[in-house]
Amino acid sequence: MVHKCCVETCCNLKRPNLVFHRLPLGDPERLRQWLFALNMDVNTPLHTLNKLFVCQKHFQPDDYYSSPDQPTRQARHLKTTAVPTLFRHTGDPTSSVIYLDPLGRPSKKGTVANKVHKAPPAPVGLDASAVGFEWGEYLDKETSLAASVSCFRHAPLCAQWDDIAVGMKVEVLNTNAVLPSKVYWIATVIQVAGYKALLRYEGFEHDSSRDFWCSLVSGELNPIGWCAMTSKLLVPPQDVNQNIPDWKEYLMKKLVGAHTLPVDFYLKLAENMKHSFRIGMRVEVVDPKYVSRTRVAIIDSIIGGRLRLVYLDQSDSPENVISDFWCHMASPLLHPIGWSSKVGHDIKAPVSSAESAAGGFKGNSDSPFQLFKKPRIVYMEGGFFEEGMKLEAIDPLNMGTICVATVHKVLLDGYLMVGIDGTISNNGSDWFCYHASSHAILPINFCKKSKIPLTVPQGYDAKTFSWDKYLKETKAKPAPVHLFNTDYPGHNFSPNLKLEAVDLMEPRLVCVATVKRCVGRLLLIHFDGWEDEFDQWVDYQSPDIYPVGWCELAGYQLQSPPGLVDATENQTARNKTCKPHMYGKKKKKNAKKRLLSHDQNKDDGQHPKVIGSNSPPGLVGLRPQPEVPLIQLKNEPEEQEIFAVQVKVEEVEMEMEIPNGPPDNPRQVSLAKIKQEKVGKEGSRGDDSAMDEMLDSNTEQDTTGEAEGLET
Repeated sequence: MVHKCCVETCCNLKRPNLVFHRLPLGDPERLRQWLFALNMDVNTPLHTLNKLFVCQKHFQPDDYYSSPDQPTRQARHLKTTAVPTLFRHTGDPTSSVIYLDPLGRPSKKGTVANKVHKAPPAPVGLDASAVGFEWGEYLDKETSLAASVSCFRHAPLCAQWDDIAVGMKVEVLNTNAVLPSKVYWIATVIQVAGYKALLRYEGFEHDSSRDFWCSLVSGELNPIGWCAMTSKLLVPPQDVNQNIPDWKEYLMKKLVGAHTLPVDFYLKLAENMKHSFRIGMRVEVVDPKYVSRTRVAIIDSIIGGRLRLVYLDQSDSPENVISDFWCHMASPLLHPIGWSSKVGHDIKAPVSSAESAAGGFKGNSDSPFQLFKKPRIVYMEGGFFEEGMKLEAIDPLNMGTICVATVHKVLLDGYLMVGIDGTISNNGSDWFCYHASSHAILPINFCKKSKIPLTVPQGYDAKTFSWDKYLKETKAKPAPVHLFNTDYPGHNFSPNLKLEAVDLMEPRLVCVATVKRCVGRLLLIHFDGWEDEFDQWVDYQSPDIYPVGWCELAGYQLQSPPGLVDATENQTARNKTCKPHMYGKKKKKNAKKRLLSHDQNKDDGQHPKVIGSNSPPGLVGLRPQPEVPLIQLKNEPEEQEIFAVQVKVEEVEMEMEIPNGPPDNPRQVSLAKIKQEKVGKEGSRGDDSAMDEMLDSNTEQDTTGEAEGLET
C-alpha cells in the first residue's frame, strides 16, 4: 500500500528520501496533541487512525534525534515531545506560544493552543470539549438561563421550537435500574436551556436531587408511545417513591392532558441540518489580512453550516501555513464568484488554474448566486450615501467598539466602503465593506442616545467630543438618518442569557458566552472568563451566535471559559449516557454488566415493576395482567417478581431510518394517532367505576386502550 500524508493540504506520497510517521496511538496525551495540531476530529476511531501517516514535512529538524536526511536509522525516530504542525513551528509543544489579534492583544487562539498542551490527557475517542465542559453543570453553577432556540433564526428547529415547553412528557433511558437490558421511564421537562433540557423522572414529584440534563436533539428523548412501538420496557427508577401503590393509575393521571415530543421531531431536525453548499465549491470571501479586498477560496469542510474556506492563492502564506477562514454560510462576508467585479469591490488577482493545482487546491465548481443570502434591496437614486458622509460604525477589527467613521466609496448594489476615522491606512487597506442595510453602521449620536461609549479619533477626548463641532472641523455632513436600516420587530434576548458565540477575531473558535447588554437590534456579547475588552457587538440575527448545545449537535468543538475547573470524575450516570446526536446505527454496548453492577448494595429490597412491553409505554389504555415473573435477579438478596402490563395502540405506523448523515430524501412518517376512550363524568364514584369497567373489559377481551387528551 502506498503511504500518503494524512494532512489535508499535503499530497506527499512515500518515496525513498521522505520519512513517514504513524500516529502515537499508545500515548493518549501525545495523540490528543497530534490530532489537535492536524485539525483532526478527536472522535476518529483508533482503527482508522492506525492507517494514517504524517510525513516529515510537518516536523522541524529538532523534532528528531538527528536530521531525518541522514541515512542512519536513529535519524528517523521522533522525540517523545515532537508534535506535527500545519502552522509555523513554535518550539517545544509544552511551551507557551503568543498569538496576537489585529490589535496586538493576546488572542483566544493562543490561549486555546496553550491550554491544549497543558491540560491533562483526555480519553481517546471523546470530544475534548465534552470532556471538560458540561452546559448543565455550568448553568446550575452560574444560576443562569439560556436563550431559547426560537431566538436564533438560522438554528435548526427554530420554527418548530414552540412545540418544546416545560412540563412536556418524554420517554427516556432509565439509568437507575438493575435489569440486564435497557429499560425506559417517563420523565418531565423541568427546564429548557437552548437545546438542553433538565429532566425529572415521574414519581420523584418535588424531589430535585435526581434531576439530570440531557440534549433534546441527542436522539435519546422519545415521544410517549415510542416504547410500545419499539417493544421497549417501561420500568420505574429503583430509587423512586415506593409509596405509590398503583403505577398504572398514577401515570394515567399524569399523562392525561400532557404534551409530548412531536413524532416527526427528529425528521424535522434532519431536514434542518441539510444545506446546499458542497465541498470544493469556489467562493469569494474577505481577506483578513487586507480587509478592503476579497479573495477566492474553496470550501474545504462544512460543520453545522459553518464553512472552512481555504484561499486558493497560498503564495503569500509562510511555509507550513495554510491561509484559511471560517464563517457561516449566511455570513455577509461570503459572496459568490463574480460578486466583486459586479459591485466594484477590490479583489486579489486570482491565481491561474495551473498554479492552484500545483499548490494542491482546486475547486470543482463555482457556487451559484442562489445559495447566498440576499441583502435588503435599497434604492440608490434620489438621495443615498455619498463619499465623505460621517456616521458611527462597529470597528471590524475590534468588534467591541463603535467608532466615528466615514463613507469613503459607494459601490453598486447598495454596498459602501467605510473607514474608521483616525486610523492610519495605506491606500484604504483598512476600509471595510458594509451594505447600506447593515446594522453595523449607525447614524451619528446613536451611541450618545443609547449610552454607549463612542470611540473617537486620535487627538479628541471622548468626554468632550461633540458631533456638531467635529462636522464643522472636518467640513463634512452626516449621513441622513432615514438611510439607515432601523427595522426592529423585537426579539426575546435579554441580559445574562447564555449562548454559544463565534469569536469574530478568531472565527474558528466558538465559545461559551453571555448576552451582556441589548440595545435595539444590537447585542453585546461577553465571552465567559475573558476580560470586557474582548466583548463584541452583533446583530440579534447574526449567524455567528448559536443556542446552548449547538456545538454538541453539530459536532463542533466548544471552547470552555479559561480557568474553568474540569468536570469531576463522579458525574452522574445520566450525564455519561447523554451523547452527541449521531446519525446512523449505534453500536450496542455491554448493558448487562453495567446494569447488574449498578446499585447492587441498595438495602430497600424492592424492585421496580415493568409497565408495557409491546404497547405505548404506558399507559395509553392500561389493563392489569396475570402476575407472571419475567426476570429473577440471582445476585439480589431477595427474589422479586416483575410484572408486565400489556397495552396496545391503534393505527401505529412508523418507519424511521436515519442514514449516516442528514438524509437527502427523508422518508415519510405517518403520525401515530393516540386516542383515549372518553369516560362519562357522573361524579367521582362514577368516574372510578367507569375506569375500572374499561380496564376489566380490556383484560377480558384484549381490546385496545386509548388515552384521552395526550397531545403529540
